[in-house]
Amino acid sequence: MTVSKTGDGRAPANVDTSVASIARVYDYALGGKDHYEADRLTIEQVRKVAPEVPLLAVDNRAFLIRALRFLATQTDVTQFLDLGSGLPTAENTHQVVQRLRPESRVVYVDNDPSVIAHGRALLEDNEFTMFSAADIFDPESVLGDPSIRRFLDFSRPIVLIQNGTLHHYADPARSPQDIMATYVDALPSGSYVVLAHFYDPEDDDSVLARRMEDVFVHSPMGSGVFRTRAEIQGLFPGLEMVEPGLVVCARWWPDGPLLKPLDPVQRCIAGGVGRKP
Repeated sequence: MTVSKTGDGRAPANVDTSVASIARVYDYALGGKDHYEADRLTIEQVRKVAPEVPLLAVDNRAFLIRALRFLATQTDVTQFLDLGSGLPTAENTHQVVQRLRPESRVVYVDNDPSVIAHGRALLEDNEFTMFSAADIFDPESVLGDPSIRRFLDFSRPIVLIQNGTLHHYADPARSPQDIMATYVDALPSGSYVVLAHFYDPEDDDSVLARRMEDVFVHSPMGSGVFRTRAEIQGLFPGLEMVEPGLVVCARWWPDGPLLKPLDPVQRCIAGGVGRKP
């Protein structure tokens, strides 16, 4: 998806450019063009403690693309529910899976005003793709959305995607593990979950992870929690992990041998794919 500025370079009227947007911060980190000063400031602040911080977004995105290719070619699932879809600069979920399986149906869910501004434009030229403006951290509202229920068949397997989303959630009133349990409970047997998350490896890289977390949380974006392996694994409740399990994103079925050592930043984001029995 992409969000356009107005003809004179201004943002759409309902978009507050003085507040950093998670979607636009990621867009900036990925080298996109749909961002503003507050968004750029977030990355530049983190860059002071981790110069290679854009690699978090790059590895997060590359992991998603590889996971989608795997699911589109090695499973029979053709329904995808992409939560917190954001503003990727290229290779959206529907582009990846429909290139391989044209009949795949994709629902994007996001309540960021920057994304909503043009997200529904996907409906104009792709009958197998739709957009829902809902809060992904309120699973009851997403799962109860009549438009989603009409578009996806919840009696058949679905791929649920939470890629780079839950590390922006830190409400003590409800745990991210509980949110994922609600989503997974609603999925039929044979469904898959694709998930990537900022990662505290609890080793020598923990200091870097916590420094980045501190800057993210106190940046204009105001979020970015680095959770431990046990905490992230808890986001796959009752699921059978696809090999190699929960690993650093760059190491989840890379496209070729990793000839270069990973940057410390790359060791601070992990992902995995789980299947519901």
